[in-house]
Amino acid sequence: MAVHASSVPITVKPIQFGTDGWRGIIAADFTFERVARVAAAVAEVLAEVDTEGRDRKIVVGFDRRFLSESFAKTAAEAVQAQGFDVLLAETYAPTPAFSWAAHHLNALGAIVITASHNPGLYSGLKVKGSFGGSISPQVTQQIEQKLAAGTSPAAAPGQWQTFDPWPGYCEGLRSQVDIAAIQEAIAAGKLTVFADVMHGAAASGLERLLGVPIQELNSNRDPLFEGGAPEPLPRYLSQLFRRIRTQRRQDPDRLIAGLVFDGDSDRIAAVDGDGNFLSSQILIPILMEHLTLRRGYRGELVKTISGSDLFPKVAALYDLPVTETAIGYKYIADRMLEASVLLGGEESGGIGYGHHIPERDALLSALFVLETMVQTGQDLSALYRQLQEKTGFFSAYDRIDLPLASMDVRSRLLSQLQENPPQEIAGQKVVDCLAIDGYKFRLADDRWLLIRFSGTEPVLRLYCEAATPQAVSQTLRWAKDWADSF
Repeated sequence: MAVHASSVPITVKPIQFGTDGWRGIIAADFTFERVARVAAAVAEVLAEVDTEGRDRKIVVGFDRRFLSESFAKTAAEAVQAQGFDVLLAETYAPTPAFSWAAHHLNALGAIVITASHNPGLYSGLKVKGSFGGSISPQVTQQIEQKLAAGTSPAAAPGQWQTFDPWPGYCEGLRSQVDIAAIQEAIAAGKLTVFADVMHGAAASGLERLLGVPIQELNSNRDPLFEGGAPEPLPRYLSQLFRRIRTQRRQDPDRLIAGLVFDGDSDRIAAVDGDGNFLSSQILIPILMEHLTLRRGYRGELVKTISGSDLFPKVAALYDLPVTETAIGYKYIADRMLEASVLLGGEESGGIGYGHHIPERDALLSALFVLETMVQTGQDLSALYRQLQEKTGFFSAYDRIDLPLASMDVRSRLLSQLQENPPQEIAGQKVVDCLAIDGYKFRLADDRWLLIRFSGTEPVLRLYCEAATPQAVSQTLRWAKDWADSF
């Protein structure tokens, strides 16, 4: 029997902010009417929390997803109707470019239409504060309260202006690295740079910054992301792996860097010169050492609970304090506003810097990665092995995302973790459990397993670090079997 689309029930989810903004399925949860409501509430709350008398203006930007420009225009119109001036982007740009603009243009904050790394069916709305980073959970709560109470248009609308988000942002990033040295290495044939922009907002970014051609992959706009998601994970990077391995066969002695950017260019991963995937679990220690040893920066390391145990060990090498937070860059941003921070990083690819804005920024991270390679003359994996040897810490890491069959399964899993957490995992005794975000179990042989629910999708996330890949696989298999039993 044929099923007509009109007969299929659609459950519209309430507007709720997750780890970084509000996201939903386009035309079901994420609609023009809802975007207008959220944008109006955001503008009013950003004005209410302003304590420094900034201009009554809001930056509005967007990525390359389906209808992003139109959603951004709707958001801008709603903000203008509330009596605020609007700076609307003329073109797509990375989310950190709009965070940068909010801070440097004395705005109350920024609204960015993006669903980051989610699949193409999704769109979303991120809110950035005047300081140039994600708003705090407290401000998020105020926005949700304002949504519930409703808003009324102002007696007189604000002014409207468009702007190009790229030039000021690029100038700010170039000033922080030795661009000339990177350009020279590329021009001399000593360094080949590949960038997989995953059809997202990083497209053209590195060439704008470097002023020389690089080998950019997936530059075209594809709102469906080839049926996948713009997330810097190995399963989406087969083309990049092939290109780099071919280059290695042709130029065995040349430095080769592969850089990967998510959909709105606030998260990064890399690929070494032999075509091996390098997550931020590997990049963060390399960047910590570079910033400290060669750049002369100091400050605290801020890591989420899913970050590698190598992070604090490298911090100890350079006498850097460490703070651990829940997952979500807004928690790192909060700490960056309170303390002198060298670097704040999360395992999913978000890395930010205390001397920049309190925001993860993949293009700036890419520049630091290239600067590190040029100054050391070494491949990224070689730099990582040296850090392992210096600290005496060798480990493997992996994460799997497990789709949940229903919200009832989610509830039963959560109840089990709260009321009867496991005392033994994969044959190892549980010696500690940290519950600031999900449940992080430390085991007798010092491996750890983190079990937590996604803040944006109906997914259970399982993370593990252990001494060997075999131990990681064994632990994650145990966790998957445990979850499937419900």
